[in-house]
Amino acid sequence: MVAANREMAVYCFDTLVAHYNSEQVPPPTFEEGHHPLFVTWKKAVNGAEPRLRGCIGTLEAHYIIDGFRDYALTSALRDHRFPPIQAKELPYLECTVSLLTDYESVLQYLDWEIGKHGLIIEFTDPEYNIRRSATYLPEVAAHEGWTKLETIDSLMRKAGYNGVINGSLRKRLHVTRYQSTLYTMHYSDYASYVKMTRGILPTVNGAKPNY
Repeated sequence: MVAANREMAVYCFDTLVAHYNSEQVPPPTFEEGHHPLFVTWKKAVNGAEPRLRGCIGTLEAHYIIDGFRDYALTSALRDHRFPPIQAKELPYLECTVSLLTDYESVLQYLDWEIGKHGLIIEFTDPEYNIRRSATYLPEVAAHEGWTKLETIDSLMRKAGYNGVINGSLRKRLHVTRYQSTLYTMHYSDYASYVKMTRGILPTVNGAKPNY
């Protein structure tokens, strides 16, 4: 099985740097694979807790080289929850790449483990009779300090459901659990990696170095 690794995070940073510099992305140094994947960008300033700046991916298997290139940009620039990441923010970013594995349908909506499983929920909105769905990666519930029930209810809100949440509706959820491998890299580590492997520090139009 292919696992998320440093070179994948480097490739995502390379992709974002190339976008700001209007350059070609350097070729990746990891092998091709076929997996569902996500790219998450967070920003930390002055030692504060990193804050989410974008997280988008695909729950369907995707060729990972194309996938990381596409979703590195999509999550940085087109996550509708946040303004697009600007070049000047790059030195404060960290990138987490995730490869999703082990999809399993569960019969009971609490049949999963916090910190181990990510979730996909699907259900019919009883008020509008439309299908809704949402996902959280495995690390989200643990990071937020949520219980299983809080996680499920938050996912229903994320899916766009604004009605009453009760036990009857929860029992009608179709829940898929999954696991992931992930790798997180800060921009300073990316810059050090580029200096070590390519002999130069990355430069970004509109950004000041912050190594």
